[in-house]
Amino acid sequence: MTNTQTTDVNGTPYNRTLLLVTVIVGTFTTVLTQTLLATAYPTLMKTFDISTSTVQWLTTGFLLVNGIMIPISAFLINRFNSKYLYIGAMGVFFIGTLICFIAPNFSVLLIGRLIEAVGVGLSMPLMQTISLSIFPPEKRGAAMGMAGLAIGLAPAIGPTLSGWVIDNYDWRALFGMILPIAGLVIIASFFFMRKVLRTSKPDLDVLSVILSTIGFGSLLYGFSEVGDKGWGSPLVLGLLVIGVVFIFLFGRRQLHLEHPFLELRVFTNHTFTVSAILSSVVNMAMVGVEMVLPLYLQTVRGESAFHSGLTLLPGALMMGIMSPITGQLFDRIGAKRLAITGMTLLTLGTLSFAFITKDTPLAEVVILYAVRLFGISMVMMPVTTAGMNALSFDLISHGTAVNNTTRQVASSVGTAILISILSNVTNAQMPGKHLLKTAPLQYKDNALTSVLSGYRAAFLVAVIFCVIGLIVSFFLKNTDSKEEVQR
Repeated sequence: MTNTQTTDVNGTPYNRTLLLVTVIVGTFTTVLTQTLLATAYPTLMKTFDISTSTVQWLTTGFLLVNGIMIPISAFLINRFNSKYLYIGAMGVFFIGTLICFIAPNFSVLLIGRLIEAVGVGLSMPLMQTISLSIFPPEKRGAAMGMAGLAIGLAPAIGPTLSGWVIDNYDWRALFGMILPIAGLVIIASFFFMRKVLRTSKPDLDVLSVILSTIGFGSLLYGFSEVGDKGWGSPLVLGLLVIGVVFIFLFGRRQLHLEHPFLELRVFTNHTFTVSAILSSVVNMAMVGVEMVLPLYLQTVRGESAFHSGLTLLPGALMMGIMSPITGQLFDRIGAKRLAITGMTLLTLGTLSFAFITKDTPLAEVVILYAVRLFGISMVMMPVTTAGMNALSFDLISHGTAVNNTTRQVASSVGTAILISILSNVTNAQMPGKHLLKTAPLQYKDNALTSVLSGYRAAFLVAVIFCVIGLIVSFFLKNTDSKEEVQR
């Protein structure tokens, strides 16, 4: 990165590096909140006297609103000044965080979380669109590698940071520590942000907004309920059917509008389509295992939530360190070789977890998890950048929204599949209750074996996701970043 003086759409010089740092710090702060409550649930349940299913809405509701906002982001980015849009997104996030910080009851806390999600759902795609737009194609890899610090590292360190804060401070500190950072980002945005994206005045197609909201909202909510209610639940099946139908209607409408709310024709570009599929599959493998592995550490190994998060921290740091490096490598050698190498590492690292036991050394878990995230760092942002480079400049905001939406849905799908596999295999192999009286020690051993079988089955499915991703990576075009862009 250099401090080269570049100009915004009005021809006014600005510092590109300071702008990039501002949006990356802001997005890191907003994305961190996605997993920041992971280990705080027991404390919140006790404080507000609520059940597990109720407290889960702090995450479920957050992800729902976040997922609904991402498709809308493309319209907003094309319609409004990028400087004030980003300040607005961070302002909404700040207000939501403040409400959470002072919340006197659970209802107010949930409202704050939903307001936070609006800001996150807009700031993340806006950051990616800005990062791609202010750099030429041959430098976008390095820029997106830096962006990977926010998108990849923040959710990974959330549980560890949350556990430490809960152990040492009041739960309100989780939001209190975010407020000053978000406030500084808003102040910095007034000085360093510029209007770097050209705007137009597209008409807001209200029907598209309604179809998108119902479709993606129902689909994401349906998958979030699979872990508790199972695939056969009428609620789950109903939500998934409604989601698919409304997303189909939404997609068909976009293809018939002269100025679509979300330009789905980006999928006619081979490189973008392959990169979107690969990003989605990688997300399924990453997020699903991030959910299952802490459960193994806590239920089988007896680790505390904080220590299970600490076990995964080296991998998160590995991803953070490698993201800028792999971004620069992408600018030199393109995405295909990075993706194949990264998917191979991810597959091998995940395969090892399919043979996990209750006595697997923690050091081995730490190393294998770090190998997985090392591989992901070689795939996620380079592949995303390759897909965006293949689009014309005016389609970048739409490509970003489409890519983030498919990844969000894929994350929900991957988590739902792995959690349901874990539950079903465990329940199917649990010993009969009569052993509790006749042979309690044997029951305990058999129960542990069934639980381990569930985890192994879940990790094995994650391996299948990885193998699919590895196969898809061979379909990437072997070109460098200068050749991929279309003008």
